[in-house]
Amino acid sequence: MIKSMTGFGRAEVIDEEKKVTVEMKSVNHRYLDINMRMPKKLSSFEASIRAVLKEYLQRGKVDLFIAYEDYTQSRVSVKYNREIAGQYLEYLQQMSEEFHLENDIRASRLLSCPEVFTMEEQTVDETELWTSLEEALREAARQFVDTRIKEGGHLKNDILEKLDGMYSKVEQVEARSPEILREYREKLETKVGELLQDTQIEESRIAAEVILFADKICTDEETVRLKSHISHMRDVLETQDGIGRKLDFIAQEMNREANTILSKANDLETSNLAIDLKTEIEKIREQIQNIE
Repeated sequence: MIKSMTGFGRAEVIDEEKKVTVEMKSVNHRYLDINMRMPKKLSSFEASIRAVLKEYLQRGKVDLFIAYEDYTQSRVSVKYNREIAGQYLEYLQQMSEEFHLENDIRASRLLSCPEVFTMEEQTVDETELWTSLEEALREAARQFVDTRIKEGGHLKNDILEKLDGMYSKVEQVEARSPEILREYREKLETKVGELLQDTQIEESRIAAEVILFADKICTDEETVRLKSHISHMRDVLETQDGIGRKLDFIAQEMNREANTILSKANDLETSNLAIDLKTEIEKIREQIQNIE
């Protein structure tokens, strides 16, 4: 099914100790470009995060935001640095002896000495943390894909509607072609008749001129190929995802045929139809840029 490259997803995993929040959104991009913003504590999971996202995405510029909250204080402990405390005591004793000061050192005094007591964060269970992060990541990715599929359905319907309009205009070009030849023959006979007056006009000469003109303005090959491209694009729209580049190539071929029809047009109505075709093709190409 068709997926848009515009999407959004958000998920949270909460337990007694932590909360992991994942939010992701995307816009159009030629390739898959993932930008991550997350706490430093989770940076070691970057490669694993990218591997998970590639299961759900093929193209698009994706912004991923991850938040982590720790609800427990058990992650932090107090560390007593015995060696540093001993050095403080040694130097304080030395100062007391050198300067004949009263040595009134108490244990509570050492609390104000830097590095005697430090706060140390305990190691987090990375396996447990990844389990929660992956759960939130996959749920956000599923929501993200759902929004892309929904938007992709709208794009598909719009493109199919435009293809129907294009097909109708191609048929009008085909129907107009014999009319152009008939009108040209009539104008040619009238003009030659005025120049030659009562002189007999050779039918073979008129027919030869009409044949040359018909060959010059003939767009049969272009209309047949354009119809084929329209049919091909319809078929591709019914296939699996990851079709954006293929659709863009087909649209380029459509535009080439429409340009040729316009260059051959020797008739205002055909010119207008060719311009309308080019306009619709350009609108389709704009929509295709949104498809993954």
